[in-house]
Amino acid sequence: MLNLFKKWKGHPQSGAQQHVMKEDILKGEIPEHIAIIMDGNGRWAKKRALPRIAGHHEGMKVVRKITKQANNLGVKALTLYAFSTENWKRPKTEVEYIMKLPEEFLNTYLPELIKENVQVRIIGDRQKLPEHTLRAVNRAINDTKNNTGLILNFALNYGSRAEILNAVQSMIKDVKTGKLAETDIDEKLFSDYLMTHFLQDPDLLIRTSGEIRLSNFMLWQLAYTEFWFTDVLWPDFSEQDLLKAIYTYQQRGRRFGGI
Repeated sequence: MLNLFKKWKGHPQSGAQQHVMKEDILKGEIPEHIAIIMDGNGRWAKKRALPRIAGHHEGMKVVRKITKQANNLGVKALTLYAFSTENWKRPKTEVEYIMKLPEEFLNTYLPELIKENVQVRIIGDRQKLPEHTLRAVNRAINDTKNNTGLILNFALNYGSRAEILNAVQSMIKDVKTGKLAETDIDEKLFSDYLMTHFLQDPDLLIRTSGEIRLSNFMLWQLAYTEFWFTDVLWPDFSEQDLLKAIYTYQQRGRRFGGI
């Protein structure tokens, strides 16, 4: 048991892993789609006696770094859980600040994203988003729609249960109108009714801050995804942490229920 414990402590996600080289990562399989639950902004700020919004602002800078690194590694899609349907329960001032961040991020870094051939997309319920947030997002989507590199997909006002319910309701409607036959329904067709229909399911999920739960994020899509949890708070998450997560992914054998 002691030996097993020592082995676990040396696992990449424990933080004891030695430095991972980008060159070594590129020799292995790069996950095509990485999803990240960006957690810990508030705790990062609290540790420094700063307001929570300071953590959100610092976390925005990390999005730029990780997007650039993922793109350079050849990752095809990066989905970032930016705001959940449950996050509206937070204090009004904090929510209002978070809703300004997409506008600030995209206005600042859109030229760079275009230069890097990144395509911006969004999933989530847009109806509740403020007009200024939607305006910035829609501009970024339109200005990058012809880019062929990494898809930077923001999950904004997103909740997986609502997504699944909406997909079911849409399928029922299409069956009633004759557009769809009940016998047509299978896993592939159901996936086509989800907001992520333009993406393959994530190969790797990363969650920062030490929390080990999915928080209503991509519940259908993560069925066979590899999970990597770290105690690192999102504002402290570095390019090296991303390499560690991918290194761990490369050490695992994905069998998808087989042998």
